[in-house]
Amino acid sequence: MTDKLVIALAQMTQSMGDLKANADAMLEWRARAQGADLIVFPELQLIGYPPEDLVLKPALVTQADYQLDRLAQETADGGPAMLVGTVVAAQGVLFNVVALLDNGAVTTVRAKRELPNYGTFDEKRLFAPGPLPAPIDFRGVKIGVPICEDIWFPFVTAHLKAQGAEILISPNGSPFEVDKDDRRLNAVAGTRVRETGLPLAYLNRVGGQDELVFDGASFVMNADLSVAQQLPDWEEALVLTQWEKWDGQWVCLPGDRHELDPRPADIYNAMVLGLRDYVNSNRFPGVVLGLSGGIDSALSAAVAVDALGAERVWCVMMPSRFTSQDSLDDAVECARLLGVRYDIIPIAPAVGAFDAMLGPVFDGRAPDLTEENLQSRIRGVTLMGLSNKFGHMLLTTGNKSEMSVGYATIYGDMAGGYSVLKDAYKTTVFDLSRWRNAHVPSLGAGMGPAGPVMPERVITKPPSAELRADQRDDDSLPPYEILDPILYGLVEEELSVDDLVARGFEKETVARIERLLYVAEYKRRQAPPGVKLGIRNFGRDRRYPITNAFRTI
Repeated sequence: MTDKLVIALAQMTQSMGDLKANADAMLEWRARAQGADLIVFPELQLIGYPPEDLVLKPALVTQADYQLDRLAQETADGGPAMLVGTVVAAQGVLFNVVALLDNGAVTTVRAKRELPNYGTFDEKRLFAPGPLPAPIDFRGVKIGVPICEDIWFPFVTAHLKAQGAEILISPNGSPFEVDKDDRRLNAVAGTRVRETGLPLAYLNRVGGQDELVFDGASFVMNADLSVAQQLPDWEEALVLTQWEKWDGQWVCLPGDRHELDPRPADIYNAMVLGLRDYVNSNRFPGVVLGLSGGIDSALSAAVAVDALGAERVWCVMMPSRFTSQDSLDDAVECARLLGVRYDIIPIAPAVGAFDAMLGPVFDGRAPDLTEENLQSRIRGVTLMGLSNKFGHMLLTTGNKSEMSVGYATIYGDMAGGYSVLKDAYKTTVFDLSRWRNAHVPSLGAGMGPAGPVMPERVITKPPSAELRADQRDDDSLPPYEILDPILYGLVEEELSVDDLVARGFEKETVARIERLLYVAEYKRRQAPPGVKLGIRNFGRDRRYPITNAFRTI
């Protein structure tokens, strides 16, 4: 019976559905982990996470079995054993499992017990829950392997402890959310460690997958609640953790403890990583976006440059007769600071053509929101034309405050393939812009400029869509410092109008915002995907019926 172990933690990215590429990558990481007894990979690393209905394809399950056997055969060389996340089919259902590969064979399989079915997760649609798992006997050491959600409740880890587990290793696919670091470390891992008296190695992946971003931030917590290892956030990392048995208790020896990003640096890096992986994984040559001289498009452009480099970002100003000189000047300066390609395509000819085309039908009716929206849609068509012709993905620039209340034009400024601000309230946009003007994100180092990315006036001037003369956002909406807390209460906290009135907001204002939130659902259903940042994003977390007569007042 051994009293020393070397366990390698592979905090790595994934390629959704490319099982051969994922298997090849795991073998490369295993080759780098020579000297380890065991190398551990994140949840469902062989498939990708979350696989959604892709995992229901029998051909994928067949290929997963083949690749798992291929990986197992590689362990016949006497090198590190592998703990691999995959899917298996048995008795007509699918299981989310980890498999121990050692000495050329698949020696042990353990299934996930607790299947999350809330927010971004719908695993009960895909998998059957496994039985309460027994520990895995590895080199004479009983290792409990609770998979992701299994550590968010006490049942699996308590059972593993009762069955004699000595170490807990938890492979995860845990997406980024604001303030999640503390919940993982203290509320979840710390609680399970206190309950069981066992050390726990928490392994998470990194990278973007559609709207989700995985931030890594893996760690090892000893039984005394001390953190022996803290891996970085946002980047791949391989660490060989050293374990020794002292007085009958396994202990991970102290190693590197990386400092995790505070807010709002973590939010900014989530945007950068999400966009980078989405664009690169879908093989776009770059992105194109409308640069209006406003804060939303300026921040979106900055994120794009930090994610992809200036040479892959194309900014286009599309002025109308309502575009101010300040906006023209600010857009030029943003483009200069970022070093991107910048073109000006006036929309006046198209506006005139539409006026002439629709004039006979509109005759006798005063100009209204219709004419404003036509400008936005002309801009959307222009940008989509550039996207189609040159292949760049159109990056939309709307924020969560606007999308919440429908202050966006469907088939206009909502047109595009991805949005980095989709889950960022307007007040967060201001915070991120100030932060980025004063800092360089760790993920963007070397890609974007080290100094400011937008003129200060972009941050300080009153926001405006500039679709009519002297227009300001607060003509139609409450000031964002009032609007955003109301929206947070309605969306993230599911509060009623009366609940928010009790917090000091005006009843008429809250009732109006609630109505706008509900009636804009049809727009959000047609919006592009975007980086999930908070606890309830539109699309994956908050799913409301479009036709809906319910109101809380």
